[in-house]
Amino acid sequence: MCEKFFIDTESTHISSDEVVVETANRTWLHQPEHPGMGYSFTQKMIDADTLAETRKLLNNAIVCAWYAVKSERRPPTLTPTRWVWRLAGFYHLCHSTPQLMEEAQERFASADRKSLAQWAVQKAREEAGHDLLALRDIESMGYRPEAVVQALVPPAAKALLDYFTQSVQGSDPIDCVGYSYTAERLGICIGMGYIQSVEALLPPGITATRCLRAHSAVSTEVEHVKETLKMIAGLTSEERVRVAKACYQAALLRFSPPEEPYISDEEIQNVLKPLKA
Repeated sequence: MCEKFFIDTESTHISSDEVVVETANRTWLHQPEHPGMGYSFTQKMIDADTLAETRKLLNNAIVCAWYAVKSERRPPTLTPTRWVWRLAGFYHLCHSTPQLMEEAQERFASADRKSLAQWAVQKAREEAGHDLLALRDIESMGYRPEAVVQALVPPAAKALLDYFTQSVQGSDPIDCVGYSYTAERLGICIGMGYIQSVEALLPPGITATRCLRAHSAVSTEVEHVKETLKMIAGLTSEERVRVAKACYQAALLRFSPPEEPYISDEEIQNVLKPLKA
């Protein structure tokens, strides 16, 4: 599987209808309200059968990607050093999301695709500031965060970001919906158990899982998945199929190992040594 960013791929169980996750108390993130930018796209009445069929369509796409990869390669064992590497990946994936979603909103709005435009602007708002959580996590690990993210750009994160960018800027930006759904759907596979396993690896007293928590089952991510699913269920059948195809492509990137060998802890440490705070 690819280097883990939002999901522990070795302990997740995926089916076409549901992804089995651990449950825990939620950590709510405050999202500022903006007049006139409500949640109307989630309020549309959706037939229960259509909602169920849409959920199955999208989850099937993710499952198909899982089985299509069938790689025996596994990422190296997680260490504190490698956690900084993954935090850099978190940062790069989070940093561009608000801007790209705003770009998608403009394109949807210009095409008079109102539900998609409302969804995109809501996503931009929800994801704002999550890159700062990654920076705070890196700083907690004892490094200068801005210098770290400039020096470390994990290939898996770059591949996902490139796909996201191409989805927004392509002939039809609707592919970014599949990218977003896949990221959040896999994100809610992360429960408190995995978060605690990461924290147990870190030095005592270090808090460096803020960004991980924000993209897990212990945050508002669960509600975000439900809202996006409702929006997609209200699209045309052709649009839903297009979103499912994008889910498949995004999931392939998430599950595929890198073409090059995994970076070693020693290589990461060599980069990090001069970047200590």
